[in-house]
Amino acid sequence: MKRSVTSASAPSARPFLKWAGGKTQLLDQLRPNYPAELAAGGITRYVEPFLGGGAVFLDVMQRSAIAETHLFDINPELIVAYTAVQRDPQGLIELLTDYRSCYSQLDDAGRSQFFYAMRRRFNEQKAAMDFASFSPAWVERAANLIFLNKTCYNGLFRVNAAGHFNAPIGRYTKVEIFDAENLRAVSHLLQRATLHLDSFEACAEMVDKNTFVYFDPPYRPISRTANFNAYATDRFGEEHQRRLASFFVRLHVENGARLMLSNSDPKNLDPDDNFFDNLYATFTVRRVAASRMINSAGGKRGKITELLVTNY
Repeated sequence: MKRSVTSASAPSARPFLKWAGGKTQLLDQLRPNYPAELAAGGITRYVEPFLGGGAVFLDVMQRSAIAETHLFDINPELIVAYTAVQRDPQGLIELLTDYRSCYSQLDDAGRSQFFYAMRRRFNEQKAAMDFASFSPAWVERAANLIFLNKTCYNGLFRVNAAGHFNAPIGRYTKVEIFDAENLRAVSHLLQRATLHLDSFEACAEMVDKNTFVYFDPPYRPISRTANFNAYATDRFGEEHQRRLASFFVRLHVENGARLMLSNSDPKNLDPDDNFFDNLYATFTVRRVAASRMINSAGGKRGKITELLVTNY
């Protein structure tokens, strides 16, 4: 018997973190490009090598009968947060409730002091964190990360060379730090997932002909001022993009999986830049409309195109 998909009456799970390059706003354009086998029941496994905000993972899990999912990311803070939501959503909700209660009662000066104290503690405690074994410390760290993510400038997760979170406080008249029902809904879907703190290439052993793999890597910057791939201390440069393209080919040839990949479209800036068109020349390359969601100059936030590559 096939596992039933999420019913219309069940809470709709959405990303619990803001994440640069998040796909929530693009889901309506991505869904028609999911492999046909997903709706037909021919896909039995879902793999996401760059988890990030998880919008596509959540969408796929609520629209399919997939029972086995593998989610990868090299950012330990991200894996800690997802694991806390998966294993102890109630403990996480209780901590976030306390943070929200304290923060909401403060004036602007008090909120700034609270934010920077939280950021300082988050960074100072990193050296003592055991990122290999789940513990109650993971729940507290996840709560700290969610708070910082929702109250920092533009929700931008950014670290310096030492791996310390360094985004400044945001200026919001109203901020939703968390949604308890959403965290529970995400936790429910994560029960069908295995989380991996590892590089994208480590997913190969989980991929077969009945697998749908969605790649959402740190984007290649489309301008000198649009470099938002500093989510981990290791930057994802052009050589990494080429390595990823070779891996995409490998999974296509050796594993026979259904593959979909998103990236920036360099033609937004330079019509003659064929970097990705050349890398993925043997596959289907589409362009979809998107909005530039992160830019220091508000007037430069507008419609652009992004690339969508599939092997089907």
